[in-house]
Amino acid sequence: MKKKRPSLQDVADQVGITKMTVSRFLRNPEQVSASLRTRIAQVVDELGYIPNRAPDLLSNATSHAIGVLLPSLTNQVFAEVIRGIESVTDRHGYQTMLAHYGYRPEQEEERLLSLLSYNIDGLILAERTHTERTLKMLKTAGIPVVEIMDSVSPCLDVAVGIDNFAASQQMTTEMIKRGCRRVIYLGARQDERTLIRLAGYEKAMHDAGLVAGNVMTPVSSSYSLGVELLHAAREKYPDVDGLFCTNDDIAIGAIFECQRLGIKIPKQLAIAGFHGHDVGQVMSPKLASILTPRDKLGRKAAEVLLARIKGKSLPRKLFDVGFELLPGESI
Repeated sequence: MKKKRPSLQDVADQVGITKMTVSRFLRNPEQVSASLRTRIAQVVDELGYIPNRAPDLLSNATSHAIGVLLPSLTNQVFAEVIRGIESVTDRHGYQTMLAHYGYRPEQEEERLLSLLSYNIDGLILAERTHTERTLKMLKTAGIPVVEIMDSVSPCLDVAVGIDNFAASQQMTTEMIKRGCRRVIYLGARQDERTLIRLAGYEKAMHDAGLVAGNVMTPVSSSYSLGVELLHAAREKYPDVDGLFCTNDDIAIGAIFECQRLGIKIPKQLAIAGFHGHDVGQVMSPKLASILTPRDKLGRKAAEVLLARIKGKSLPRKLFDVGFELLPGESI
């Protein structure tokens, strides 16, 4: 059963004005006096009021729609997750409403407000860290929430993903077993999962008695960024003999640049990625990577969310879909 949200009337009653005045403020704040604008805005914030674009008749009914809020719609990882989600929601007669926020927390707030205004029955989120306003809106909405991509970090409600720390630790350990002594981690965006993978890499290096090092950037991943980070790593760490990249895009870009420069892989430099994209598995040398089951992850997230929407009890809060280490030919 959906939680009853604060209504337009609740805001009006608390301010001591009519619903029409509140509605006028929400449409165009300049139509009410400055002092009243301040008071209405304060009460809207205090109550966590969420505008409702659905008809009043449906405000407390199920919409048979779920929201999916992703940091990127062009990233292949999330494209495959969406495919998995919709294979389940389509089968159960649920619409999927997609929104993305470009890894910007403030934009996540705006996109979330828009999704919630359509009276969605549940929500899938790709991040674990949220602004205070986002957390307040989620609490006010009172709908089931599934956070994806990591199966270890604390979650708001339920989580479905992989153990990013263990995956990174295993790949780094494999590189060390194959003779690497100066593995450097290359990270982009510095989002939560990138930092978790960094920690897994550092643990493996520490356990082997080796010195860790990294090159990090807030810039989004791309093949060309892989080229830049390769040069930065070689300049900062002249003795580098291995690169563990936070994703395949960076790893593939680095390999292409090594081929251009005549650097032999893996003899002179071992390179590994993360996610196991198809392009990395058909190139030469075949890319070493962590295969993440994105389609399976999306399907499981949708199944768990629909179970929560229907009021079913779950055996646990964290669901791990596993990963596979692909040794390839590049380490």
